[in-house]
Amino acid sequence: MKTWLGIFLLAAVCWSCNLNGQSGKSVSPAAFQALLKEGKNYQLLDVRTAEEFKGGYIKGALQADWLNSQEFATRTQHLDLAKPIYIYCASGVRSADAAKMLRKKGFQVTEMVGGLNAWKKQGLPVEQQEATKQMSSAEFENLIRSADVVLVDAGASWCPPCRKMEPVLKQLQQDLPAQFKLAQIDAGVHTELMKQLKVDALPHFFVYKKGQLVWQQQGIVSLEDLKSKIL
Repeated sequence: MKTWLGIFLLAAVCWSCNLNGQSGKSVSPAAFQALLKEGKNYQLLDVRTAEEFKGGYIKGALQADWLNSQEFATRTQHLDLAKPIYIYCASGVRSADAAKMLRKKGFQVTEMVGGLNAWKKQGLPVEQQEATKQMSSAEFENLIRSADVVLVDAGASWCPPCRKMEPVLKQLQQDLPAQFKLAQIDAGVHTELMKQLKVDALPHFFVYKKGQLVWQQQGIVSLEDLKSKIL
């Protein structure tokens, strides 16, 4: 009788843990990779620094530095609550802390045990940013004078709010064909230019008319606001 009672209590505890922990779990690198392959509608989040990210990352990852509280808060506020988050760092320590915060906000989060270090040890694929020549000031000057109206989008594929702006920019091009030129600059690559432009958060938008800066703004911008600055 006591044995059956013990089994029943253990099952009840496990069931309760599953209910309360269904929004969060930790898995091995191999299981993490399997989840990425199986799923399509998810958000992959790398919480290491920008420098660490440049050294190698998992394909499709967004980046938000957990150690930079302002950057982390700004970037993760644009994540979708309806989509699960798969999260990792270098060893699993930072991602565990970040996951706790995200779960409190209602996200369903899965952590990778051992982080990218464990991922690499198992020989799993890592993406590397290709070496690209930095855009010079002269090249940027030619770019902003290459059309009467130029919208410069300083962003990056790994930036959550930048990803959120992609459909807005696509719609803008459809709504205002031939009325402006869109110049997208990878802020993670052209770092020297970003310093010159004083870009400290992504995305950052600039509108130039006949080579002169007439407007700039960082963060999410509405379609209507962009149109009003271009026309």
